[in-house]
Amino acid sequence: MIVDDDLLKSHVKGHMRSDGVYIRPYERGAPALPRSIHHPRLGEKGELVLIQAPHHASLPSTWASPDAVATFTPGGDAPLAIGGVPLRAWKDHPTTAEGWNYDDGVNHDLHETALRVPLGKKPSSGVIIEEADGRVWLTAPTNSFGGYDATFPKGSAEPGLSLQANAIKEAWEESGLRVEIIGLVGDFERTTSVARMYRARRIGGSPVDAGWEAQAVVLCPKGHLYEHLNGLADHPIAEVIGAGPTPDYK
Repeated sequence: MIVDDDLLKSHVKGHMRSDGVYIRPYERGAPALPRSIHHPRLGEKGELVLIQAPHHASLPSTWASPDAVATFTPGGDAPLAIGGVPLRAWKDHPTTAEGWNYDDGVNHDLHETALRVPLGKKPSSGVIIEEADGRVWLTAPTNSFGGYDATFPKGSAEPGLSLQANAIKEAWEESGLRVEIIGLVGDFERTTSVARMYRARRIGGSPVDAGWEAQAVVLCPKGHLYEHLNGLADHPIAEVIGAGPTPDYK
């Protein structure tokens, strides 16, 4: 008897896993073909940015559940608020170095020592944005730039910006969120940089306004951080903020 391989394939509908992650529809027995789309924001040179394997936004039921992973896509849907803090577009964000340095989110009372950067590495800074329910915001770089599936909002220090201002600017560009810095997490040596990571509180913005560098923004329970943070350099940060010991991959 000849069996047609196509008859062995079955369609699996999109569904939510128990941890709140949305699984896109696919054909069982056949490789899933990604559907490319353009990012709703233009690139830094005004060009269209093609997303080769787009994320799917999670269901609204994940938005307010502290145990669920909530995924937001640029230009998609979002609630009016999470944890009582509104999600509202930050339309009057700074546009100059001076504006970022004197943004209301900069904590001028925070005591900081100079960032020590070994020869051959660059200074960088970023933020850990934690919600009242304990979940943490991550950004999914467009087309897994740098090899990251997801990471904390951060970036190389820009000339003329303090490390705090740089972190706030990176958070806005990569997650669409407006934050204020409330503390210091620590300095973490990475492959090509040393990152000063701050604790931050979300005070505005919206994840659906993330810039072209991010194809999704994820609100993740700490217990699921290692499932999304595929970059090992992010694991020491996750451990410090309470995600538990770094998994043993041996």
